[in-house]
Amino acid sequence: MVASPQRNVLFVILDTVRKDHLGPYGADSQTTPTLTRFAEDATVFESAVAPAPWTLPVHASLFTGLYPSQHGATQERPYLDDATTLAATLSAAGYETGCFTSNAWISPYTGLTDGFDAQRSFFEVLPSDVLSGPLARTWRTIVESEPLRGVASRLVRAGATAHDYLASGDGADSKTPAVIDRTRSFVRTAERERTASDPGWFAFVNLMDAHLPYYPPAEYRDRFAPGVDPDAVCQSSKTYNAGVREIDAEEWDEIGALYDAEIAHMDAELGRLFAWLRETGRWAETTVVVAADHGELHGEHDLYGHEFALYDELVNVPLLVKHPELDQGRRDDLVELLDLYHTILDVLDVDPATVWDGLEPGAGESGGESASGSSPPALVARDTTRSLLADEYRSFDDVSRPDPGQRAVRDAPDDYAFVEYARPLIERHHLEAKASEAGISLPEDHRSGARQRAARSTVAKYVRADRIPDEGYRLDLDPAETTPVDPETDEVVAAAERALAWFEPAVGGTWDDASGPTDPDDILSDVDDRTRDRLRELGYLE
Repeated sequence: MVASPQRNVLFVILDTVRKDHLGPYGADSQTTPTLTRFAEDATVFESAVAPAPWTLPVHASLFTGLYPSQHGATQERPYLDDATTLAATLSAAGYETGCFTSNAWISPYTGLTDGFDAQRSFFEVLPSDVLSGPLARTWRTIVESEPLRGVASRLVRAGATAHDYLASGDGADSKTPAVIDRTRSFVRTAERERTASDPGWFAFVNLMDAHLPYYPPAEYRDRFAPGVDPDAVCQSSKTYNAGVREIDAEEWDEIGALYDAEIAHMDAELGRLFAWLRETGRWAETTVVVAADHGELHGEHDLYGHEFALYDELVNVPLLVKHPELDQGRRDDLVELLDLYHTILDVLDVDPATVWDGLEPGAGESGGESASGSSPPALVARDTTRSLLADEYRSFDDVSRPDPGQRAVRDAPDDYAFVEYARPLIERHHLEAKASEAGISLPEDHRSGARQRAARSTVAKYVRADRIPDEGYRLDLDPAETTPVDPETDEVVAAAERALAWFEPAVGGTWDDASGPTDPDDILSDVDDRTRDRLRELGYLE
């Protein structure tokens, strides 16, 4: 049987979903019947590694094929700049591109929607004009002078306000049905005037239900968390991580049940989209990628949420891919999520260098001006050694211009994925606020202030940090990462440390313990009065 040509790509991110709560990875399949069925048609990857433990840098890596230190989208500089996105390249190649999400980080003001012909964010805490137009372009002015200094530090407080609004439950109604409906509408519109010989579509979807706080629809709460009151359990990771609130085993079970209920709701809505693609004859010609951007901690390592750590519950994420050239079943080999950038280019046979030959690859060419207004961003070439479809996948020896990860593993005894976590300033701010309210002082060497990097193979991990002790683990012997291993006593962990040491120089060197932010007075000297007034209304200015 001849496989159908793959004209379209559907890329779904299940935000904040950890592997062990999904049927394809051993959880109760009744929670995720859609994904359990999908796994029968797809390849299920056991060792897929995210490049960071939170949304912004991971999505920037998905859209550029770059590590966080290369694309620079972190809390210290919270926007993507100077890189041509996957969507921009596909749009310029003639594909219809759409992005539909309720995640506030995936917005024009961060640059992550650059290149999408159609995009809609269902995150409604901030007014829509904050996320586009002059204010989006002002974002760089606010933060570029120095990382999160002066007025930019007030953006952290604005983020705390939004976080408290979500955590209250007032903003907790699921936007997932609307995201799915909008995706279907996009596909219908994209195909309206297209012939079989025209390029197809690329749809990116982020579903946010499994992100704190957990307020699943009543139908799913009654099925998976009967009798659990979402307002009675701890919904604030910062309160727990600051030592203000304890959570016992029974409460963790209730939190996990609410989490499962949220995942079940997402699964059902995803099933509605998948069924529609099948019923309308689009399924066979559509490559489908389902992944999580990061996971979540529910008390493991005495942490809650997805902050302050690089443990596997956060960075070893689910990944399922349906494509006719991929064997159905399970794969244990190492995969980095940033490889999906190259894989999708390979699926659609699009070469950025050819697409942009003679053109300036500015986002305005294909879906709107970039958040920074700068042009032209750099191209990231398609690399088949990073495509899941290629026979030479992750065979980096002959790559002429290796990226930092490729260079680091060339002489290593094993393959490694690399993870980066710049200083989590927003989370630190939340944590300090919760601790201060309870009369608790956080020590200077608390892990909430640490930058961390890791090298992870299928059997070992080594994490280097700047304010807390380094950690090494034998994942083959201790997959829960309960007992740190000194590299001086274990050659497998020592090899992971060496791989990390080879990676670090290529991304700017080993992080050291830099001082915190200060408050210069002239960051907004060029901003007009209207923008100042709007920022003041939103709490960014005093």
